[in-house]
Amino acid sequence: MLFDMIDLKFDQVSKKYNLSASNDSPKRWYRRGFAKRSGEMWALRNLSFQVKEGEALGIVGHNGAGKTTILRILAGITTPTEGEITIRGKLAALIEVSSGFHPELTGMENIYLHGAMLGMRRSDIRRKLDSIVEFSGVGRYIDVPLKRYSSGMHVRLGFAIAAHLDPDILLLDEVLAVGDAAFQAKCLDRISELRKSGRTIVFISHDLAAVYRLCDRALLLSHGSLLADGPARQVIDQYQQITFAWQGATLGEERDEVKPVECAGVSFSSPDPFDTIRTGYPMVARLGYRASKPVLDILFRISIYWPSGYLCAQLTTESLGGGVRIEPGTGVVEFLCPVLPVVPGLYRIDLVIEANGQEIDTRQRSATLRVEPGRIAYGDFHIENTWKVAEVSSDAIPSTKEN
Repeated sequence: MLFDMIDLKFDQVSKKYNLSASNDSPKRWYRRGFAKRSGEMWALRNLSFQVKEGEALGIVGHNGAGKTTILRILAGITTPTEGEITIRGKLAALIEVSSGFHPELTGMENIYLHGAMLGMRRSDIRRKLDSIVEFSGVGRYIDVPLKRYSSGMHVRLGFAIAAHLDPDILLLDEVLAVGDAAFQAKCLDRISELRKSGRTIVFISHDLAAVYRLCDRALLLSHGSLLADGPARQVIDQYQQITFAWQGATLGEERDEVKPVECAGVSFSSPDPFDTIRTGYPMVARLGYRASKPVLDILFRISIYWPSGYLCAQLTTESLGGGVRIEPGTGVVEFLCPVLPVVPGLYRIDLVIEANGQEIDTRQRSATLRVEPGRIAYGDFHIENTWKVAEVSSDAIPSTKEN
């Protein structure tokens, strides 16, 4: 039966929190002058979705959209007000950095405590102990009380334990938000391994690039309701469009300050008028400007940001050997990219004009760049290349070494 292949199912699930401020405080000075407030807040409203066995589901949305509430309900931390939930299989959750830890116990003791709370047998913990400690990277401090640990050490230890549970279903909430780049890469690799092994994963993160990499499918939430459910790239694009539109309305107020030169707009296109902007194909970017007087040593810059918010690449006149002189009036700076290397997706665009090392005009989130599928890119970039096969002697075979 098809239902047998469903690991998680939400059916018209709602969660309500009662908001109240009681006047029962024994401190009269505290309650004097404060009116009693009460009300209710629906964290989820009539939410329905299902996750198939072996599927990796990402959940995205603004803060307060209801993402963590879903994981709290699935993990049994809280219960729904209305609706029905079905869970099939062994479930493990890493929702809060400090959940399941005792600050007075050592890292070693907390591994046994936290592992037991997650359903691991003592013999299983003992068998996997060395691997857990090695993965966490806190081996030097494993016998130190947890209250001495940083937040990064907390989350590394928590993820290391959860990653060794071998659960049927793994719930992850912002586990990549803390920790250095090396540990984040290790987490991503481990999640990828679990995914390939057929585990079901529910992943919440503001790192949209990680959601795109790890998840087959994504949900977009807003104020506890489902806005979109579909392929991860499609849902992420929709989320960014909504976010950029809101930010543009917020940041787009009229500027009263008169500047010697300012950005007038930006556009992206393919040199072929019948083609779209695609990975591995040419692209033209045009940055318009308005100048009120002659300006020397001007630099123009278009910054392209990943969905996660990290800088992906820049188009800049600085690469041509220095600044340029512009005269009063309007103009356009045209950048030609013979091969656009970035993978398909929606990118955020910032614009900057500099003169003599000082920023004259900055426009954050001024536009978006949509890149459609083109040439195949395995990874974050398409690298243009040619290749050939040639017979050589054994001493001409290149050795593997760092360059």
